[in-house]
Amino acid sequence: MEYPKLLLIDSYDSFTHKYVAPFDRTRIHLSKFFFFLFPYSLASLCQRAIPNSLVFIIKNDQFNLQNLLPYLPYFSAVIVGPGPGSPDVTEDIGLVKDLWKLREHHIIPIFGVCLGLQSLALEFGALLKRLDAVKHGQISHIYHQGIDLFDNVGTVRAVRYHSLHVVLLQDGDVEELAWADDLENGKVTMAVRHKCRPFWAVQYHPESICTEGGGIQVIRNFWRLAQLWAKITSRRTLPWNANLGAVFGHHWPYFPAPSPPCSSDTSLTVITSAVKRLDLSVTDVCESMGALEESSSFVLLDSASHPGRFSIIGCLSSSSLRITYRVGDRFVSLARDGKTVSDELGTQDVWSWLAALMHSKKAIGGNAGLPFWGGLVGYLSYELGVSSLKVSRKNECIAENQHPDVNLVFVERSVILDTETGQTFVQSILPGDEDWLAKTAAKLEALSPSFSAVDFLHSSTDTNITLPDKAHYVSRIKECQEHLFAGDSYELCLTAQTRISISDVPSSATSISWLHYKRLRKSNPAPHSAYLRLHPSTLLSSSPERFLSFSRPPGTVCQLRPIKGTVRKAPSITRAIAEQSLVGSPKEVAENLMIVDLIRHDLHGVVGDDVMVQQFCVVEEYETVWQLVSVIEGKLNTNAGLPADAEDQLGWQVLKQSLPPGELTPSLVVVQL
Repeated sequence: MEYPKLLLIDSYDSFTHKYVAPFDRTRIHLSKFFFFLFPYSLASLCQRAIPNSLVFIIKNDQFNLQNLLPYLPYFSAVIVGPGPGSPDVTEDIGLVKDLWKLREHHIIPIFGVCLGLQSLALEFGALLKRLDAVKHGQISHIYHQGIDLFDNVGTVRAVRYHSLHVVLLQDGDVEELAWADDLENGKVTMAVRHKCRPFWAVQYHPESICTEGGGIQVIRNFWRLAQLWAKITSRRTLPWNANLGAVFGHHWPYFPAPSPPCSSDTSLTVITSAVKRLDLSVTDVCESMGALEESSSFVLLDSASHPGRFSIIGCLSSSSLRITYRVGDRFVSLARDGKTVSDELGTQDVWSWLAALMHSKKAIGGNAGLPFWGGLVGYLSYELGVSSLKVSRKNECIAENQHPDVNLVFVERSVILDTETGQTFVQSILPGDEDWLAKTAAKLEALSPSFSAVDFLHSSTDTNITLPDKAHYVSRIKECQEHLFAGDSYELCLTAQTRISISDVPSSATSISWLHYKRLRKSNPAPHSAYLRLHPSTLLSSSPERFLSFSRPPGTVCQLRPIKGTVRKAPSITRAIAEQSLVGSPKEVAENLMIVDLIRHDLHGVVGDDVMVQQFCVVEEYETVWQLVSVIEGKLNTNAGLPADAEDQLGWQVLKQSLPPGELTPSLVVVQL
């Protein structure tokens, strides 16, 4: 059986040359969904709309038209995906502009989305204009006449991501099929068709999770119209052959074989001891394990408030393996017992290296109710994600950055506090470590609460705060606004560094960063807090948000819980008021929606079609704030003939695909065994 082959053209390229590298410690993060909106989600929609279809994805600069022409007869249709930039800029639109002018014997049905519609209309005489009010993550009612793409389609409410729009020529070759009527912009074209050629396009995003009525139904109508045109014109698709795989790669979704593991260790057996006392505090346990000793490494992943539950304390020693890496290096640095060696990456990247390391350190026999038995804890920088996009960094920015982009420690011994039940567990994955386990459990059972004078900083502590230069920061805001109005981006994260200098340290041996963390923990308790002291970097985090989690195999589920939308708690702020302020705000919902659509794309790119939005824009209560939270989950199709160990590397693949994230969240990492 010959399945329909679809060629999806991904227009991404304008991101890479418009990323603004750090300057004066201020940076603009053009979050990656500005150029990946959203080929994998669109591919998933096409597969569901067109039975048995196979989708091949290329970038719009991967071929020129002359090179692509010989292969078009092997495809049933072309899908022109969305992207940033402008259809009249060559590096933004690539070969797409040439597809609309194909000669008669080369013509193929084409369906365009967003930038695809603008390109189609522009090539046939339309005017390109900026919207007076940009529409990013906005949901609009789409008006249509129930014909053509909208045959038997009822009410359409669709998500829009655009700041540019087209004004069609009267009696031109391209005619309007649907439109929106904005209060700010007036009538805006939302769907078109070419009068003679098999070209259709929509301005809105049919693949968005919140598009209703104009998604799968419209793609099905396109396919019906494309087949009808092919029948009338006697266009036949050539049979696929194996040689084409070398040109177009695998069809989506594609699950590459896992990286070969490092030299395999023997299976790690987890030994666990439960501490009888139920009244231990996280901070007391930490200080008994060395949190006050500034010179030593220390890691804490802390559930400091509801709905967090488990606090994880790494019991480190000089023999604990430290892993560091800097973007651009071809090696990973490994430190243990005061010695540092380099491990060459060879042909693999750092992600594959880390995945292979963890694959070689599987553990068995741990308490299934605990989320962590041992593994890597640390941080990853945003630049690590930007590097995967092949964005160059300025040399002076690299030189002044003293912090590794990967800074992880392998935790073999740990203490886990269940803040819900009050139970405490001591764990080790080291062979023959029963003696340490017993001594540590006894130490915790005998632990007395600490009320030392160093619990909090002296009030006389002198703090000097240096804020970013206001004029420079305002100029960057204006630069961001111009990117948004020009269509380069849908949302920008503008960050600037504030420097805080502290004097009057209580004791040279006492960790002032730990004392500050205790103050932070008390004033702003959060379910996903953390204290990481991995010299030269120390991170203090108090966040309600967990970016990514994934469960142990088999049946691994990857879950992301993006938070966009916040209301500070106060006696007068009830849940009803918070919901009105958040769920009732188009701005807050739009920001959350953009992240949800981004995450769906990221997961589709790794796990294939099995991606679900389990919760969309629900208000959740935290210790100090009300938050607008969505939940997205994805899992591999275990019936897809995947290698038995494919799930072992799933978390790494999802994390790599998800960076840089579309929102600024703490880049803390915990990789469990």
